[in-house]
Amino acid sequence: MIDSPVVVTGLMGAGKTSVARLLAEALRRPLRDNDDDLEARYGMTAAAIAAEFGADELHARESAVLREALAARPVPVIAAAASTVEDPASRAALHRAFVVFLDGPPAVLAERMLSSPHRPHFQPDLVAMLTEQRERRLPWLREVADVTVDCGSRTPEEISAEVLRHLGAA
Repeated sequence: MIDSPVVVTGLMGAGKTSVARLLAEALRRPLRDNDDDLEARYGMTAAAIAAEFGADELHARESAVLREALAARPVPVIAAAASTVEDPASRAALHRAFVVFLDGPPAVLAERMLSSPHRPHFQPDLVAMLTEQRERRLPWLREVADVTVDCGSRTPEEISAEVLRHLGAA
């Protein structure tokens, strides 16, 4: 399994980029970040894409850059938007990767979202938005996840250490 891409996913504010960066360093792999890939390819942040074209277009673009990252060589560690699990083609592609689902309480994630302007706010009530997204995506996230880690009260370093232990056993 270690020869497969490692994908870190979860709702906004889960710490995907921080955990993926630590894993990429530990595994000596390139890091692919959904947000960075979106901006490099389209010249816009996720929030700007959502504002100009809507959530559906943002999610389609997030899925496209995820599938490109999954095919990249050398094999990367990828920080992937949770929306990608809603796309059947992306879910199918994720089955060939080792997927880490960072799950946390929507209230904690909403607080973290306030520090990053690149994240789209689809509703004024971020807790309600994240709660709805989590409920809708949870079955798919569980379907693709090889390991689920509570990100609500753990540091990225603690999470990455746990994931590395799982990868060592894979």
